[in-house]
Amino acid sequence: MTKPPQLGDQELEVLRFVTDRAPVSVREVAEEWGKPRGLARTTILTVMERLREKRFLVRSKSDTDGAFQYAPAVEKAELMRGLVRDFVEKTLGGSLTPFVAYLADAKGLSDQEMDDLKRLVESMEQGRGK
Repeated sequence: MTKPPQLGDQELEVLRFVTDRAPVSVREVAEEWGKPRGLARTTILTVMERLREKRFLVRSKSDTDGAFQYAPAVEKAELMRGLVRDFVEKTLGGSLTPFVAYLADAKGLSDQEMDDLKRLVESMEQGRGK
């Protein structure tokens, strides 16, 4: 089994931006995300192409203007699960205990997030036959 490619901080930020707005062109990402950060269009193109080479993004030609449009290679929920899984494996050594401890201490969880977490735990318990 091959290890998924690692993402740098800037790649992760661009990936989240594209995922939230897809399909999107390099020009749009450069204007809306890169320009406020002082990044040139060529830098954004390089980052987006790296994400495509790592198979996080796909691109297709627009029917209207012929420019490439980029979109995530997988649905946002699947992408986030993979990123969290990689974080737990790489940073926490595969242990969820520190992650759950962080959630228990997190004071900023909304009521909706708490309800979502409760449903996830209930679903996990049902899957184990409890």
